[in-house]
Amino acid sequence: LFVCLFVFSGMEKLIFCAHKRPNALCRLICFPWAGGGTSQLAHWSTLVSNSIEVLCVRLPGRETRINEPFAKDMTSMVNEVTSVLLKELQEKPFAFFGHSFGSYLSFAVAVHLKEKYGLEPVHLFSSGAHAPNSDAMLSLKRIPISDTKDEEILEYIQKIGGTPPELLHNQEIRKHVVLTVKEDLRVLQTFSFEKAETGTPLSCDITCFNGSDDIPHDLQAWQELTSGDTSFYKLPGGHFYLLEHSNEIFLTKHITRCIENADL
Repeated sequence: LFVCLFVFSGMEKLIFCAHKRPNALCRLICFPWAGGGTSQLAHWSTLVSNSIEVLCVRLPGRETRINEPFAKDMTSMVNEVTSVLLKELQEKPFAFFGHSFGSYLSFAVAVHLKEKYGLEPVHLFSSGAHAPNSDAMLSLKRIPISDTKDEEILEYIQKIGGTPPELLHNQEIRKHVVLTVKEDLRVLQTFSFEKAETGTPLSCDITCFNGSDDIPHDLQAWQELTSGDTSFYKLPGGHFYLLEHSNEIFLTKHITRCIENADL
């Protein structure tokens, strides 16, 4: 009983599911961007077909986990997601969607699952992110997070959008948003991936999405990370193009079609 309660509380803590669909054929696991929570992607459950159950990963230090310490590195994040979700991932097919920071976390979890358990998503959807094996990742690691002033982080947050301006008017919320983004960027800098000489780490199809007005991301290198097909889509908007309703409709329809066309 104790073990069951632990697993249940771990699942409820880490995962938010707005619409439970026990009879769904596949689960779509969504990974948030730096500083992000579950609310924006959770409502995708109303946009995808009933054959898909949408689960959103809730990271420590925010929402209902606001009193928990932030993760210190990518490995601990990957281990938590994997250990909590393993039973669910073993029982039916799943796909991953990640935006920006979430894209790197979803890829790291996918590689870990493949290496340790022989499991992998039927499809990996990456958004607004460089390929983890690209040289562009090195520039992210050179950002001196500890020396970066809160005002600079706030300016960056306001520039790329994604956070309602009215939230940033509240001093306490603004302070926490800045801290959360800073801590997630610190975690990202602990992530490193070097393609093993033994071959490509994944075999699932990968789809990469990007905003037309976002900074150019090195997307082509994603092709080296899977023996499956890789496709690329540019949608109108900046870094948070995916929050535009028309883009949400395109994304959820495309994701639904890819999942339903997969060999489930």
